[in-house]
Amino acid sequence: MNELEKENKELLTTIEKLQRQVKALKSRKTYGLVWEEEKEPEQVVLDCQHKIPILKEVKIKDIDSRGILPTNFMIEGDNYHSLSVLNYTHKGKIDLIYIDPPYNTESKEFVYNDKYIDKEDTYRHSKWLNFMKARLSLARELLNATGAIFISINENEFCQLKLLCDAIFGPSNYMSTFTIKVRHEERILKGDKDFHEVVEYLLMYRKTQEYITTKRIRDNTSNQEYVYEIQELIKKPKHIELGSKKVFVFKPGQYKIIKGAPDEKKLKKINIRGSIKEGNSSGRFYMAHLEKKRKDIAYLYKVPNMGGDGLGYRYFLAPTSEKKSNGDYFQGVPQDRSDVKEIPYPNYFDFEEDFNNVGYEGEVDFRNGKKPINFIMKVFEMGGLINNKNAQIVDFFAGSGSTAEALLRLNAVDEGKRRFIICTNNEVEYKSDQELKKQGYKPGDKEYEAEGIAQKKCYPRLKNIINGYGDYKPLSFNLKYFKTVSLDIDHISHVSDEQKINLTHRAGEMIALREDTFEEVEKNEYWQVFKNRMKYTAIYFKEDKLKLNEFTKKLGNLKEPVVLYIFSWGKNEYKNEFTEYKNIKVEDIPEPIIDVYKEVNRLS
Repeated sequence: MNELEKENKELLTTIEKLQRQVKALKSRKTYGLVWEEEKEPEQVVLDCQHKIPILKEVKIKDIDSRGILPTNFMIEGDNYHSLSVLNYTHKGKIDLIYIDPPYNTESKEFVYNDKYIDKEDTYRHSKWLNFMKARLSLARELLNATGAIFISINENEFCQLKLLCDAIFGPSNYMSTFTIKVRHEERILKGDKDFHEVVEYLLMYRKTQEYITTKRIRDNTSNQEYVYEIQELIKKPKHIELGSKKVFVFKPGQYKIIKGAPDEKKLKKINIRGSIKEGNSSGRFYMAHLEKKRKDIAYLYKVPNMGGDGLGYRYFLAPTSEKKSNGDYFQGVPQDRSDVKEIPYPNYFDFEEDFNNVGYEGEVDFRNGKKPINFIMKVFEMGGLINNKNAQIVDFFAGSGSTAEALLRLNAVDEGKRRFIICTNNEVEYKSDQELKKQGYKPGDKEYEAEGIAQKKCYPRLKNIINGYGDYKPLSFNLKYFKTVSLDIDHISHVSDEQKINLTHRAGEMIALREDTFEEVEKNEYWQVFKNRMKYTAIYFKEDKLKLNEFTKKLGNLKEPVVLYIFSWGKNEYKNEFTEYKNIKVEDIPEPIIDVYKEVNRLS
């Protein structure tokens, strides 16, 4: 690189920094979250202006159970790189994201710019927010229009995270905060604290208003509440006109209410309060006509032509004392009653026992907050995965792999074909890191990397799942294991021709992931071909088009559909060519990949 090129590169970096500062200043409001975004930006984000992350398959770690099982994915590498790649391969394709990020407590569990952040760091909250903003902004793009994200957090960064998510997902897309009991109030972990933490929190946001809230399904066939009978003790009660209806009036002593054993022919008493006052025709009728008669204590009113229980009338009971504020009505079993009913989920769950026993799950030790399988399955349930057996989920803070195991066990219950993408770096725990460095090992050394979270915790857990452990039976599944690697570029705003060619030659496995075709059937100096049971993916990566016609003719003879990626200097250069081959769909490369990374840098 000559001196002029070096100066241009430095100038572009300065311009990028100034543009971010201007954007941050313009976006500041009188109400909202403000932090030191520019004080110490994250290096991995800055590096991506001069590096392009791609994927490299680690074939020796693939798990192949054969059969027709769907393929799951594990990506080892910084999750910012993984999310950047997924913005090309899976943008708008994900149904649910669950993450358990670092809580940024006083312990050595959050690494920023290769340094452990502790309570002595003045900017620890700003660094955590920088870290989360970059990743959540990319994660949002992965969700489809009906998708949702769940985030576990504790009180340390809860308020900041809520405001950050409001900014990224929009306040109108906030769904709820669930309080999760994780330990017993007497099981004290740190006696020197002023208060003992018993609960954590689970934030839920949807991508758009197209998301459909899932509700609990309950049996609706029970007659346990239908226990009342009403006897009219006079034959000719007084009547009055109310709302064009002839209403019969029974004074106390002119009727009798009998409570007995449940029966489908009896009545259910419903107190007229809250939303019921306006929520149905009975509540509205009472509020419009009978509420004003509340001084007539314990009067009973028989209103004709009301209700869907087939009786042809409905009884209303005025408050039975001056101290009682609301009346009641009696209804029979609805004629159109369904066998089940939907009710909302509560925003509190007690998972204390599961969290207490989580150490045994997966048969891997994990000290940084392993989440129980039952808890994550509840997240899946609330996120609608019970009704979507083909869902795709992402966890980009995979840790020990609890999310992957929970999804596999859900599939085993209902024969689902849901798929996971889990992403984790290979970070070494603080104590092990210190010990390894004392022994002379450093990051990158085989001995050091073997102690990392991906290689020692997450992947071994997946192997335990397929082999079975403890009381858990073996589960069959397919897995592709990838690592992120980076390609050097001058700058994301101007990638040289040579760098575009290099990217195209090395993007094959990333494109295979995008198209869900993993069996490589051919590769030479001009092209690469992958397939699955349904289709082919082909990549012509030479700028020399000498062999292109020969290649397309070969692909055109296939019975299956083919997605053909052709190297081009611009966009849509070959979009309308090869139309004589009905099974071939043409895509460009590498410009669409570069465009995605430009957008990734903008979002970050």
